[in-house]
Amino acid sequence: MSKVQIYTTQICPYCHRAKALLREKGVSYDEVDVMATPGARDKMINRTGRTSVPQIFIGDTHVGGCDDLFALDAKGALDPMLAG
Repeated sequence: MSKVQIYTTQICPYCHRAKALLREKGVSYDEVDVMATPGARDKMINRTGRTSVPQIFIGDTHVGGCDDLFALDAKGALDPMLAG
């Protein structure tokens, strides 16, 4: 199973949706709260070029945000990525 990392904030509804989808699929993930972890937002921006959360990585692949995650799932591409 591929490692999943998700940059979030506690107040972001899209973060909660993305995490819920991952939980439904039985996927554990490494969550980085960019408001609570010093330097995490800067690291996320440097890795992704984006300032919004969530930002999701599956393995070394930057998936994007919540809508991107759901789009991958809708076209059947998310499960194979998660499986590695």
